[in-house]
Amino acid sequence: MNPQEIEHRRDAWPPVAAAVASARPAPARRATALRSLRTGTYVLAQENIDTDQIVPARFLVESGRTDWGEVLFAGWRTAAAFDRSASPQIAPPGRSEPPSIAPREASGFDAQAARGRGILIAGRNFGCGSSREHAAWALRDFGFRVVIAPSIADIFRRNALKNGVLAIDVPEAVHAGLQSAPGAEVEVDLERSTLTLPDGEPVAFAIDRFARHCLLEGLDELAFLLRQDSRIEAFEDACPRRSLAVPVR
Repeated sequence: MNPQEIEHRRDAWPPVAAAVASARPAPARRATALRSLRTGTYVLAQENIDTDQIVPARFLVESGRTDWGEVLFAGWRTAAAFDRSASPQIAPPGRSEPPSIAPREASGFDAQAARGRGILIAGRNFGCGSSREHAAWALRDFGFRVVIAPSIADIFRRNALKNGVLAIDVPEAVHAGLQSAPGAEVEVDLERSTLTLPDGEPVAFAIDRFARHCLLEGLDELAFLLRQDSRIEAFEDACPRRSLAVPVR
């Protein structure tokens, strides 16, 4: 028996613009535009900080994109988190209460000191490890809009740029100067793609043109597409209607 044929017409499918609009994200997911930022820096000198250190895996059961700031470097905020022999839930002999959880100074991350600093100066290969957008969400929600390092993991960089965090590489000499002056005020001008050092010296940095546009406008990729509604509809109206014969077996 010859296979029957059915006709799938373009107008049988929802128009692209309407389909995209139906997927519009909630306002809480919209990025905040980043044009220029002048603020003090926070230095985290460790190298090879991976995404599991930025946001430990135990928090990944949540998928919402907001309120991640409180779990940024969660494992580095307490001594007990690094001491497998200690358990804050179990009281030691002779005590009726669990041991107190003291701040872990060795981690180098002081959440209180980092508050209000919009620029993170990180070590080499920042953001390595598994891909998780949660790492970018946590940095952004904590208040870091810019991450500067001698090198940044590619996947983390892409996730950061798509979620409102500017991640840029700088030369070793520039990084060494920033790392040796924690808290120094610098300025990032995204419109000119320059970083102005504490002594006033400008340093150019590279950034993907599309990512730069989205950061300047406060858009994610879906929001950018939604801005093209009228062009998408015009294209659909101008296209001749076609049919596609698909054999049914």
